[in-house]
Amino acid sequence: MRILFLGDIVGRPGRQAVTDRLPGLRERWRLDCVVINGENAAGGFGITESICDEILQAGADAVTLGNHSFDQREALVFIARQPRLIRPANYPPGTPGRGATVIETARGARVLVVNVMGRIYLDPLDDPFAAADRELEACPLGAAADAVIVDMHAEATSEKQAMGHFLDGRATLVVGTHTHVPTADHRVLPGGTAYLSDAGMCGDYDSVLGMQKEEPVRRFLQKTPGSRLEAATGPGTLCGIAVETDDSTGLANKVWAVRLGPHLDESWPREWD
Repeated sequence: MRILFLGDIVGRPGRQAVTDRLPGLRERWRLDCVVINGENAAGGFGITESICDEILQAGADAVTLGNHSFDQREALVFIARQPRLIRPANYPPGTPGRGATVIETARGARVLVVNVMGRIYLDPLDDPFAAADRELEACPLGAAADAVIVDMHAEATSEKQAMGHFLDGRATLVVGTHTHVPTADHRVLPGGTAYLSDAGMCGDYDSVLGMQKEEPVRRFLQKTPGSRLEAATGPGTLCGIAVETDDSTGLANKVWAVRLGPHLDESWPREWD
């Protein structure tokens, strides 16, 4: 199975990069499953129903979220009727939406997608390790699922790495999101789980984390209230991770960093071309 995970979509540049490039990549790389984090897709803050539909129509099989899940208040309503949009599973009981979903690929494979959120420097939600464990116990790799993808939306690299090792051998891919900067530690862990500390973002890298540079820089210099943060408007880059699995186990055989667009050195799974 060939899997592509793309990091946080930030504003219009990120959406444009996805809608422009993903349809061609699905065909060119013969992708079985695509998952994208969309929690910053609406101007950098949350997601709307029309934007979610746009991402799915471009070729995503599922969209994950994070700490900005409900910045757009309409998400409190439409998330309940969109099974392919998932928010962190460790939100408290009663939170709208779901923390995991099973998608079926065109070849009939079952892929469990789980979203959890870290607690270091973020809102203190329920235990993400217990939440991930619960979801994988309910739909284990090799029994109920042919592949398992876990989006660990977290600030601290240590917490992301701990999740990777905690789920090693039980998940196909554990990938970090939230910090918007792609890391270079993509690898297959000893138990067969593909891992990356942060997938980066789909957005304009001539920015501060996808936002126009002036206001973030001013805030660091002056520490006073100012204008609202606005998403950068330059051309977007796709960032993420590509994984090839062993069909007999659902674990990872190979992993590649994906960076396509301006400002960063490009990288992709050349073996798939």
